[in-house]
Amino acid sequence: MLEHPLTWEKHDITLQNIQARSRSPIIWMLANINNALLITTSNRSEGDVGYATMDGDTSGSIAPIAGVDKHFIQQWLLWAEINLEQPGLRFVNSLIPTAELRPVEKTQTDEKDLMPYWLLVKIENLAIKDKKSPLEVFNILVKENETEASLLKSYVDKFFKMWSRNQWKRERLAPGFHLDEFNVDPKTWCRFPILNSGFKNELKKLEN
Repeated sequence: MLEHPLTWEKHDITLQNIQARSRSPIIWMLANINNALLITTSNRSEGDVGYATMDGDTSGSIAPIAGVDKHFIQQWLLWAEINLEQPGLRFVNSLIPTAELRPVEKTQTDEKDLMPYWLLVKIENLAIKDKKSPLEVFNILVKENETEASLLKSYVDKFFKMWSRNQWKRERLAPGFHLDEFNVDPKTWCRFPILNSGFKNELKKLEN
């Protein structure tokens, strides 16, 4: 149809998404055959920034951990391996989170695509739970001296932009549970307009 080949250099997101979407019908079919409830593993951090393929890895009837952030999940799994005597979790805990959609040689990781998960949670808490502006979020976090200022500014900018443009995804995610102080599920806690300004004026203040 396009009369030219797709390449990773020009069509990165397209090639990632078609892989995730092509798997979904088979998973749904297996769920139907077994009269099973299809569970999706979407977490709150992915919901924040839309880091998921709609109709791909978001496919499911319910999302049990949608109200829990990724950093907490990582720490809990490490705790569970020892304290709940689940040695098999060592295989999970030794992995670096990745969508595994780009070629292996590109060494794709979630945090390289986004930002460190521990920092994403801090930005999320200030921006969504506490309703702070981009500049307020930056001014609070820069005092902690945990991330170089210019890099921190780029992460705050990325979070607000990705949050703003991905509300339509959150509207269509499988329903989750209210397990933390807040969640980003529009059906149970957090309403945000699909049509919005993208924090353009607020982000301009962050640039200065």
